[in-house]
Amino acid sequence: MIVVSTFLASGPSSLPAVAGPADPEPASLVTLSVPDKAAMERLVASGADLTERVRPQADGSVQVDAVLTASKLAELRSFGVGLASGTPPAARQAPATAAQDQIVIERAVWYKSRDGYFLSVEASSGAGEPAALTVTWTGRRGATGQVAMVPFVDAGVYMGHQFSTPAPVTVEPQRVTVTSATGGKAEARVREWPDGERPDHQAPGYQKDFVTQYMPPAQLNERIQALHRRYPSLTDVIPLPNLTNGYRRRAQALIGTPPGAAVVVTSDAYGSEGGNDLSVELAAPGAPDRPLQVSMNGKQVTVSLATDGSGTPVSTAAQVVAAVNATAGTGVKAATYRTDPGAGVMAAAPATRLTDSLKAPADVSRKPMRVLALRVGVHRDGSRTGVLAYAQEHAREWVAPLVTVEAAERLLRNYARDPATRKLLQRTDIFIVPTVNPDGANYSFYDFNGQRKNMTNHCPAAQSDPAQRNTWGVDVNRNYAVGSLSDGYFGASANCQSGTYAGPAEHSEPESRNVMWLAETYRNIRFAMNVHSYGGYFMWPPGAYKLDGRVALPRPSAQEEAYFMRSARTIEQAIAGERGTVIWPQQTGPVTDVLYSAAGNSADELWYDHGIYGWDFEVGADLWNPAARTWEGVGFQPPFEEGHAEAMEFAAGLISLVGVAADYRER
Repeated sequence: MIVVSTFLASGPSSLPAVAGPADPEPASLVTLSVPDKAAMERLVASGADLTERVRPQADGSVQVDAVLTASKLAELRSFGVGLASGTPPAARQAPATAAQDQIVIERAVWYKSRDGYFLSVEASSGAGEPAALTVTWTGRRGATGQVAMVPFVDAGVYMGHQFSTPAPVTVEPQRVTVTSATGGKAEARVREWPDGERPDHQAPGYQKDFVTQYMPPAQLNERIQALHRRYPSLTDVIPLPNLTNGYRRRAQALIGTPPGAAVVVTSDAYGSEGGNDLSVELAAPGAPDRPLQVSMNGKQVTVSLATDGSGTPVSTAAQVVAAVNATAGTGVKAATYRTDPGAGVMAAAPATRLTDSLKAPADVSRKPMRVLALRVGVHRDGSRTGVLAYAQEHAREWVAPLVTVEAAERLLRNYARDPATRKLLQRTDIFIVPTVNPDGANYSFYDFNGQRKNMTNHCPAAQSDPAQRNTWGVDVNRNYAVGSLSDGYFGASANCQSGTYAGPAEHSEPESRNVMWLAETYRNIRFAMNVHSYGGYFMWPPGAYKLDGRVALPRPSAQEEAYFMRSARTIEQAIAGERGTVIWPQQTGPVTDVLYSAAGNSADELWYDHGIYGWDFEVGADLWNPAARTWEGVGFQPPFEEGHAEAMEFAAGLISLVGVAADYRER
């Protein structure tokens, strides 16, 4: 297994060292090795910034990609977590004295991609997790092979055995036999995957391939406005009601020597609204027995330190903080450094300019953002089945918005020339939000491309010095109101610096309120696709469980679950039709079955509160490396050639979802 080495801050492509006190610690995208499922649960509960690429291993361990600093990795080592490397571990052996177990084959499928044939098998054992299961497959002309299975245990509950990743095979497999080390045995015929309904035939001259680069929020908004200008009879632009915080921060300066003799000064105004013009000086009077004083001269705050009888400054950091905060009209607030009480004595320091540390060009707006939705359809009056497609709840997922833009372009540009497209726009009412989280997206493009969350800082002063700025914000996809952290569900954090921080309350963030406003305002919406990256998943509710006993949100009925799966196979068929990428069967299903618990996610609220079939794409399926004979992750921001290909295939899948909606009839 390789270490994913995409680097998320300036520096070399390996896990970096801790930075200086005024700068954020760099972070890397790495592959972790987690010893067992219990440690995986502790890892999720810790609020570590995990991706959706989770790969169980044959020895019961788990490998998962994560965005980490060196110090965060050091914290996680107490869970037994380390960087993945070396040879994949050997399969765990069942106890020699175990009784013969009963084997049930849940699913055995094959698929052909651009890289060849692959096999995936899921089975359950009466002996549970300790069972050592092996799959023997047979195909035409006597072809055969063997693959070890991996136990899948989640929140202490045995879910069955599966392959850690689809296994390469030489030909189309026809039958499999699953055996256990203690004599259990089951056989099954292998079926093709996904084997869904084929997309409608597209007319000659069908147009596609309209995205040419990664696009920050301003470009995304201009793109959908340009589509509206070009196709006014088929579109509306809907300004969503809740303004975001904006790409802006308070200006700050760290003055002194951390930890004890340092103060953090923060402007009352945002940096772009005057905070960046302020400066703070610590002055030594040069005379004995002077009191501590704070004065304001124009845009400069001067702190004249107290002195003793010899004229030596004696003001502590805590005393400087108290004096600054007690002085009206300075336009700043002060705090001691992190949790230190500030007993150290401050030294004189020249005037230090406050800064919001934001690096985007001046033409990138710092003001609160108006999120836009593009409404597409012939009949935009609520009389047709509605489809909501929304992307970039997580800021660093640069491919996801391209999926929605490419789909919008295809639908509109082919309406006049392609009968299949014309049918879709006549039968459905489509709502497209390319970027739910524009503030975080701007921060990801211009400041820290590993940014997951929005830019609203709910942290107290102890967690708000400048070096911690890359940890602020709310995970928008943990801020919804069904199966939430506050309801006791697992997979979100109350720590404001966590990668999965749920916010101070359900719907505290304008981004989540905007998504739900669409569902509540346009009651004809029956389908929704939340576009994320990366890992190659296709998921639906339930998305969260309570850890004690793994009590999940209610499962859909058997009929509803069959509809979810049947539709998924059709949509995945369209994805595969672009370049042969197949979404793995073990990564197609309810979130709680195929990934982990994600408390407070949007699809759950759409489904349970509004009856909307809510799906999640995780674009960016693993790529097969034929030389190394292994699957490799693509990351959040792959080279654009790969990002473009992902956008093409998942746009086809999104249009297939519109086709599912076009054929939908209320039950």
